[in-house]
Amino acid sequence: MHPLILIPARMRATRLPGKPLADIGGKPMIVHVWERAVAADAGEVAVATDSEEIARAVTARGGRAVMTRAGHASGSDRIFEALSTLDPHARHDIILNVQGDMPTLEPSLLRAALQVLEEPRADIATLAAPVTDAAEIQDPAVVKIALSLHAQQRHDAPTGTALYFSRAPIPHGDGLRYHHIGLYAYRRKALERFVALPPSPLELQEKLEQLRALEAGLRIDVAVINTVPLGVDTPEGLEKARRILTVLS
Repeated sequence: MHPLILIPARMRATRLPGKPLADIGGKPMIVHVWERAVAADAGEVAVATDSEEIARAVTARGGRAVMTRAGHASGSDRIFEALSTLDPHARHDIILNVQGDMPTLEPSLLRAALQVLEEPRADIATLAAPVTDAAEIQDPAVVKIALSLHAQQRHDAPTGTALYFSRAPIPHGDGLRYHHIGLYAYRRKALERFVALPPSPLELQEKLEQLRALEAGLRIDVAVINTVPLGVDTPEGLEKARRILTVLS
């Protein structure tokens, strides 16, 4: 595999304005995410953005940024434009989409997603963790995932195939509930097909982009991990990230 790691970032967050540039320990949040993606040592890394400010923050730290147009409906559309710019000759066959608001992301999670695609029938890989807080089951902000766990495992982490994603509670045969983690690894052809599809009925109902892939017959396989990286969407989440990273530093 020849992966390319892309981090989509924009400045239009409403609950936390200017989120990618929010300071955490003297560095913008987007730089923390870029550093963690680089630390995974899983492939080239670039930030895809429509903001000159974000691009300058990344390049000032030695990172790579690629400018994309404004108005993309999703991070997947943004990384596809960046891919077309960075790799017009299709050297990279796997594309990782890493959210720009996960500054505590463990680098090993990128490698876990890549391992899932060693299964040749999988089109897309993502991650999930068992729900440990009962309140999350009812919380529409927490995306749940129904999994068909694989009987034979290739790796230490259990893997499965996604049956459905929902903001509502989803039952599961083994008694566990799974919290979806929004990090994706796409086979290049799967990403090309995905972004060419119109939004699907279930996607529009649930407001979950990954349902478009399932409705189109794309197979999403999942690595079950033990930790949920902090996604920063609010001032409270930002303060929590600052505390975590202060301890780690």
